[in-house]
Amino acid sequence: MLALALKHNTNAVITGSGDTLKVVGGNPTERAVLQFVAHAEDKYPNVKAVYSVPFNSTNKYSATTVEGNINTAKSITLIKGAPEKLIQNCKYYYDEKGNKAEFDSKVLNEKIDELANRAIRVLAIATSDTALTSDSLPEGDWTLIGVIGIRDEVRPESVTAIADVHDAGVQVVMITGDRKETAVAIAKDAGLLTSDDDVVLTSSELAKMSDEEVKEKIPHIRVIARALPTDKSRLVRLSQELNLVVGMTGDGVNDSPALKKADVGFAMGGGTEVAKEASDIVILDDNFNSIAKAILYGRTIFNNIRKFITFQLSINISAVLISFIMPLLDLSNPLTITQILWVNLVMDTLAALALGGEPALKRYMKEQPKRRDESIVSKSMKSQLTVSTIWIFLCSFFVLISQTWTASPVWNFVRNTQSEKGEWLYLMTAYFAFFIFISVFNSLNVRTEKLNVFEHITENLNYFRIMGLIVVIQVVMTYIGGEIFNCHGMNIMEWLFVIVLSVSIVPVDLIRKAITNAVKKK
Repeated sequence: MLALALKHNTNAVITGSGDTLKVVGGNPTERAVLQFVAHAEDKYPNVKAVYSVPFNSTNKYSATTVEGNINTAKSITLIKGAPEKLIQNCKYYYDEKGNKAEFDSKVLNEKIDELANRAIRVLAIATSDTALTSDSLPEGDWTLIGVIGIRDEVRPESVTAIADVHDAGVQVVMITGDRKETAVAIAKDAGLLTSDDDVVLTSSELAKMSDEEVKEKIPHIRVIARALPTDKSRLVRLSQELNLVVGMTGDGVNDSPALKKADVGFAMGGGTEVAKEASDIVILDDNFNSIAKAILYGRTIFNNIRKFITFQLSINISAVLISFIMPLLDLSNPLTITQILWVNLVMDTLAALALGGEPALKRYMKEQPKRRDESIVSKSMKSQLTVSTIWIFLCSFFVLISQTWTASPVWNFVRNTQSEKGEWLYLMTAYFAFFIFISVFNSLNVRTEKLNVFEHITENLNYFRIMGLIVVIQVVMTYIGGEIFNCHGMNIMEWLFVIVLSVSIVPVDLIRKAITNAVKKK
């Protein structure tokens, strides 16, 4: 009877035979219970289904009426679902001889509670002599076949991932169709329930609460048991009303509204296509550890964008200041149009490729989540922008003002040769090289907030390739650029002057970082 009930009341199917036998389709629970009886001998080969009610998370049961010669009965209804839904309708059970006998449900319920407290999910299997005529369960007294315990082992890496996500300031809520006792046991194993303030609710308890009451509870909610798909949508809506950023997981058709409504929808790889279409990210291995990785890489992308913005703005603002102030001092713009185009290429395309490949660092998971209204330019970025921009401007001013100051120490390093138009040939060449080189060295500063500017640098080989390419092109351009790039070559002393002046931005920013870190600690 158990084999009959599980083989004909399911969405999963058996393919192959013997060693090649496989169970496919349905959800993981249906595949598990069908696998349990897949090799059992088929005592009723001519049975066929005539009416079925598929499982859904609202009803929490599935039922199928089958016809055939089954214990002298022409038809029988097979029912599988939540014990609290089924056992209350069962007056009889099948004894060891297959005969119907009355039983005491109290003893069985105590056993079910014991299993639930060990994080074992329980399914009840029953039959009814009344055929289905609608999606409602049949009337009359049913006969219990038995209960099945299923344990979903918590993956060790998921426990670690949940701890990492908690450290990242993310609240994790387990929304499950399991009964409360089972959900609590699993939540404890997973590390979700760690405090007396943690709240565990059932769907019915949640339904009795007003929206304002739920909002007050949301920061402490850890588990929603016997949940309905509408509970997910409601929690997403209320959390967003509290200005929280919400991620929601799901795998069924009924989860689609919540997945669509959430800021980030995570569909399971083994879920329905509808859920996948409604989501933003598909977790192929159905593992919470992958969600933790998604958070880490999301934060990495955000931090890399910030690094690029800091790099770009510091060069842009200093270039604008130089282009604005030099004409006020009756000096020509030090950068030609073609030189500015090369500077823009370095700042925009190449820098984005170099800094966009910075590695994902574990410490990003220690950062607190960003507010919805938080500026992309942080306080740390503002201080770095201010210092680097001022220093680039001062160094530029120091080099360029030498045009009007005959006693400038710059002339000890750079040849003061003028063209027929009165332009300082080697000074302008040196300044162009300096502006590119100081940008390259400044990229070392912006790639990390730590004092060690070479931290994890070997994990981003593209950085070496791109910055090396920029340096090589700039050196070649210095000698062959000619009138197009206003470059006329430089000697060893001039290169030494350019490099020392460019490198100076690194210790300047290290001093800023040391002061900033000291202020933060204080």
